Amino acid sequence: MATPAPLGLQGAYALGQRNAYDELRIRLLDVASQLLTSAGPESLTVRRIAAEAGCSTPVIYTMFGSKEGLAEALYLEGFERFRRRLAAVPARNDPFEYLTALGPAYREAALAEPGYYSLMFERAIPGFVPSERARTLARAALNILDRVIADCISAGYLIPTQPRKIADAFWAAAQGALSLERAGHLQDGHTYETVTTATVCCFLVTPRPT
Repeated sequence: MATPAPLGLQGAYALGQRNAYDELRIRLLDVASQLLTSAGPESLTVRRIAAEAGCSTPVIYTMFGSKEGLAEALYLEGFERFRRRLAAVPARNDPFEYLTALGPAYREAALAEPGYYSLMFERAIPGFVPSERARTLARAALNILDRVIADCISAGYLIPTQPRKIADAFWAAAQGALSLERAGHLQDGHTYETVTTATVCCFLVTPRPT
């Protein structure tokens, strides 16, 4: 394997600038997410976010263009974090075991990022409607479910159908249980596990292969 060419002073400087930009962008998004959770959508003013993050307001406009651009960036960042958490689940040789392991990871991702989650699924910012492009990218963040379900179908665990049909049913069941849990009606993940498992079982082949 060839050794990468040295960056040189100009390349190293450009890389440093990019890293600093990315770090500031994530800090701004995290500040906005935390404000959304702790103080509500009315707290998401450019001035307050800049003050909390320790930067100037023009920086926010440069990065996101507008308050609506910031909301869409929050929406996409939330789904990207979901994608990374699901992707971090170790793959299994058995696809059905892999699918079973993804369920708890989905719940953990939802509960770990309450500010992002509220914007992604609960319309936490009145009037914000993600663009069609953002919706497409958001759904793509969950494509790991489609892929593992497709493997389960190929292995004979699940009935032959479109993988997304099963993935969307799982998604709907998961979101219903999570909404009740976040609202305080459920105190643990038992119901979440029950409804998501039951949803997947609706698509099982009988008998399962041995």
